[in-house]
Amino acid sequence: MMESKSPVCNTCGEEIGVKPNGEFFVACHECSFPICKACLEYEFKEGRRICLRCGNPYDENVLDDVETKTSKHQSTIATHISNTPQDSGIHARHVSTVSTIDSELNDEYGNPIWKNRVDSWKDKKSKKKKKHPKATKDEDPDAQVPPQQHMEDISLNAEAASATDVLSVVIPIPRTKITSYRIVIIMRLTILALFFHYRITHPVDSAYGLWLTSVICEIWFAFSWVLDQFPKWSPINRETYIDRLSARFEREGEPSQLAAVDFFVSTVDPLKEPPLITANTVLSILALDYPVDKVSCYVSDDGAAMLSFESLVETADFARKWVPFCKKYSIEPRAPEFYFSLKIDYLRDKVQPSFVKERRAMKRDYEEFKIRMNALVAKAQKTPEEGWTMQDGTSWPGNNTRDHPGMIQVFLGYSGARDVEGNELPRLVYVSREKRPGYQHHKKAGAENALVRVSAVLTNAPFILNLDCDHYVNNSKAVREAMCFLMDPVVGQDVCYVQFPQRFDGIDKSDRYANRNIVFFDVNMRGLDGIQGPVYVGTGCVFRRQALYGYSPPSKPKMLPQSSSSSCCCCPSKKKQTQDPSEIYKDAKREELDAAIFNLGDLDNYDEYERSMLISQTSFEKTFGLSAVFIESTLMENGGVPDSVNPSTLIKEAIHVISCGYEEKTEWGKEIGWIYGSITEDILTGFKMHCRGWRSIYCMPLRPAFKGSAPINLSDRLHQVLRWALGSVEIFLSRHCPLWYGCSGGRLKWLQRMAYINTIVYPFTSLPLVAYCTLPAICLLTGKFIIPTLSNLASMLFLGLFISIILTSVLELRWSGVSIEDLWRNEQFWVIGGVSAHLFAVFQGFLKMLAGLDTNFTVTSKTAEDLEFGELYIVKWTTLLIPPTSLLIINLVGVVAGFSDALNKGYEAWGPLFGKIFFAFWVVLHLYPFLKGLMGRQNRTPTIVILWSILLASVFSLVWVRINPFVSKTDTTSLSQNCLLIDC
Repeated sequence: MMESKSPVCNTCGEEIGVKPNGEFFVACHECSFPICKACLEYEFKEGRRICLRCGNPYDENVLDDVETKTSKHQSTIATHISNTPQDSGIHARHVSTVSTIDSELNDEYGNPIWKNRVDSWKDKKSKKKKKHPKATKDEDPDAQVPPQQHMEDISLNAEAASATDVLSVVIPIPRTKITSYRIVIIMRLTILALFFHYRITHPVDSAYGLWLTSVICEIWFAFSWVLDQFPKWSPINRETYIDRLSARFEREGEPSQLAAVDFFVSTVDPLKEPPLITANTVLSILALDYPVDKVSCYVSDDGAAMLSFESLVETADFARKWVPFCKKYSIEPRAPEFYFSLKIDYLRDKVQPSFVKERRAMKRDYEEFKIRMNALVAKAQKTPEEGWTMQDGTSWPGNNTRDHPGMIQVFLGYSGARDVEGNELPRLVYVSREKRPGYQHHKKAGAENALVRVSAVLTNAPFILNLDCDHYVNNSKAVREAMCFLMDPVVGQDVCYVQFPQRFDGIDKSDRYANRNIVFFDVNMRGLDGIQGPVYVGTGCVFRRQALYGYSPPSKPKMLPQSSSSSCCCCPSKKKQTQDPSEIYKDAKREELDAAIFNLGDLDNYDEYERSMLISQTSFEKTFGLSAVFIESTLMENGGVPDSVNPSTLIKEAIHVISCGYEEKTEWGKEIGWIYGSITEDILTGFKMHCRGWRSIYCMPLRPAFKGSAPINLSDRLHQVLRWALGSVEIFLSRHCPLWYGCSGGRLKWLQRMAYINTIVYPFTSLPLVAYCTLPAICLLTGKFIIPTLSNLASMLFLGLFISIILTSVLELRWSGVSIEDLWRNEQFWVIGGVSAHLFAVFQGFLKMLAGLDTNFTVTSKTAEDLEFGELYIVKWTTLLIPPTSLLIINLVGVVAGFSDALNKGYEAWGPLFGKIFFAFWVVLHLYPFLKGLMGRQNRTPTIVILWSILLASVFSLVWVRINPFVSKTDTTSLSQNCLLIDC
C-alpha cells in the first residue's frame, strides 16, 4: 500500500508537501487546516484570503509567496491537463461529463486544475485495488458497497472537484464591530479586577458578615460572566448556496446524487403530546423539497400507544393528497395546521388558476382529517378493561406499556402506496422498541439509539435529522441548507452535525418568560460557531451517522482507546498518544476505524486489506451488538443497504436490534449513539463528539428551518428549566464532567471547553444569587449596608463598572442584531430561574446522585380563560414558586421598613436609604415577570398598578403616622414642670 509522506490536502486529496526548511506547508497557523499550495493559489486568485475552517485570515507571508508563483504554476498545470489520457469504463463516463462541463465554465470559474486532481486520485485507487486481485466480495471491505455506491462516490468527488465555487462561506463580523466589542470586554475585565481589589481591601466592620457574603457572591458572578463571555470572542455568520448544491449534485437527466437523510421523530404519550401535532411534523417531513428516494421518516412511539399507531395510519393516508399539493404549488410551511392558520393573502404570487380551487378542496380534506384524528383521541380517553383490540380482532401488543415486544410497521415507501398523482412517497416507518421489566431503557436517549439501529438496517442514510414531535419543518429547503455544509468537500468531512436554531410559535409578543431564548440562539451559539461549533440542543440537528458511531474525524490523528470500563480521562495513559505523520494520514478507505472505541494500536503497520482481516467479528460485536447486518452497515461511509443482505429478512433484523437486551455489554450509550447518564442527553452527546475532534456548524437560514411550541405559563416554564438544570448537575457529578473529561486528548479547544463548563455550572449560580437577592431586605431591616462610605475614586470605579456593563451589552446587541427587549427579558428570567428552578435542581441533583433519591414536583392547574394566549394566565401551584415569592415579599417589606426608619431618624438617614432602595428595586424589577405571572390576570388590572398601589399606600401611611395632622401638639417642657409641682 502506498503511504503518504505528508498530510493530504482537504480539498484535492494530494500531498501538502514541505517547505524549503523541511517543515510541512501550513497556510493557517490558527487551526492548521491542511491545504496544498495549488489549492491555496486558487483561493488567493478568487479573492478568498480567509481559512475555510476557522475563518481567520491566512498568513500574509504565505499569500505573498503564492502570488509570485501563480502565473508560472498555472501554465504548468494547463500543459499537464492537456496531456492527461482519457480513462475508460463506467467511471470515465462520469469524469468525462464533468470535464466537459468544467471546460464550458472555464472562463467564468477559473482554470481546470481539479481534473488533474481527480485523475491522480483515481490512479491511486486503481493501484490499491490491483494489490489484492484475489479478494472476494465477502472479504474485500470495498466490495461490500454496491457498485452504484462506488459510482456515486466517484461522481461526488469528481463533481466537487470540478465546481470551483464553494457551497458555503464564513462571513466574519465586521472589524469595526468586533474590535470595539473585544476592547470593551478587556476593559470590563480590568475594571472588575480593580473593583474586587477595592471591595476586598475595604471591609465593612459594622456589617462584616453581610460584606463577606456579598463579596463571595460577586466573585462567583464575575466567574460566571467570564465563562459566558469569552466563548463569544469570535462570533461568525455563514452563508449557503443552495443553487450551487443543486447544480453540482442534481444534473438534468441524471439521478440525484444528494445524500439520503433519515428523519427521527420521537413521541411518548399521545395524550400529552397531541397526535395532530405529531401528524403535522410528519407531514412537513414527507413534503420536503428533497428527492423522495432520499427521505425516510421514522416515528418512535416509546409509549406503545395504539392511538399513536392509528393516528400514523391516518397521517399516511392524508399524505397521499397533501404531499403533491405542497410540491405542486411550493407552499410554505408544509405543515397543514400552520399553513392554513396563516393570516396572509394566499392568492399572492399564485398564478395558477387551479390553485384557489385546489386549496379550498385541500382545506376541506384537512378539516375532515382533523375530525378523524380528534375522534381517535376521544376514543382513547378511556382504556377498555380487556385492553385495545386492532381491526383484525387481535389484541394490541402494547397494551402493557412496560412489557411488550418490539413493533415495526412500514406505511409508505418505494414499494408502498403512492400519492394521488401516482408518484412515489418518502418512506414512513412506525417503531416501538421492546420493553421488559428489569431492563433500563434510558428514556429518550434509548429511543433515539433504537432508531439509529433500525434505520441503519432498513435504509442506512449517511445523515440523520432528529426532531421533537412538536417541531415541524418550517423551511422545505432546510435539509439542502445542511447539505451545503455536510456535502462540501472542503469543510464537510470534519463536521459531525449541523445545528439549526430553535424558533417557536404561540408565544406572547412580550415573551414574558424568555421562551424564545433569543440571546442563547442568536448570540451564544454564533460565538461557539467561531470556535469548534455550537452545542447540540436536542432537536433540529442533522448528524453524520459515522460520528454517532464513535468514529473520529478523517483528518484527525488516531486517539487511544477510551472505553467506558477504562480509566477516566483525567488520568492520562502512559501509552504513546501520537503517531508519525506518515502513519497518521494513510489514504485508506476506512481510516475512521482508528477511533476511540476500537483497540487498533497493534494494527498501525497494516494496510487496508490486511487490517479488515485482522479485526475480528468479536471486536465489533462488543461495540455495536450481535447483529451482522448492522455491523456491516457501520462500515459503509456513504450509506446504503449492503448487497449481501436479503431484503425479506430486514424487518426481522430490525426487530432484533430494538430488543431490550440488545445493548447489554456493548458501547451503546457509553461511547456510541446518544450518550446515557443525564436527562439532558443532548449536551452530553455533542460534548463527546467535540472531544473526539469533530466540529459542528450553526446554520441560520433567513426563513427558520424548524418551528416548535413552548410552554408559556409560569409553572410549566419553570419545570422545563428545572429539567435542563438538573441534567447539567448530573453531568457535573458524572465522569463526563467537562472540567476534566477529555483533557488528555487535546482535541477540545479551551474556549469550547469553557463553554461546556458554563453549561454545567450555571445551576450552582442559584446559591449566591439567592443570597445576593436577600441582602437588600436585610440591609433595609437592620439599617446596615454592604458598601462603606464611598470616596471620589471609589465612586468613579463603581461608575466605570456600570458603564462597562452597559457598553458590553450595547455592542453585543450591535453585532448580533438582538433587540434590547430580548436582552432584558433574558436578564430577568436569569434571575427568576436562578432563584427557583436552578436552586431546586442543585439540591435534587445531589440527592439523586449521592443518595439515590428522586424528588418529583407535582403541578396542579386551574382552568384558563378561553382567549388568545389564555395559557399564559393559567395559575398553577408548584413548590418552585416558594423561593422567588419569599424574596419578593421580604424585599417589599424591607422597602417599607426602610422608609419607616428614615422617617424616624430624620434627614441624615435619607442618603444611605437611596442606595439600599436601589438595591432592593434591582431585585423587584428582575422578579417582576414572576410577580405578574403569579397574580394572573386579576380582572385585567395591570400588575404594575397593584404593585405600586401597595408600595405607595404603605409609604404614605408611614408618612401620615409620622406627621400626625389631627393630633394636637403638646408642650413637653411645661408638662414636665407641672408634674414637678404635684405633691404626691
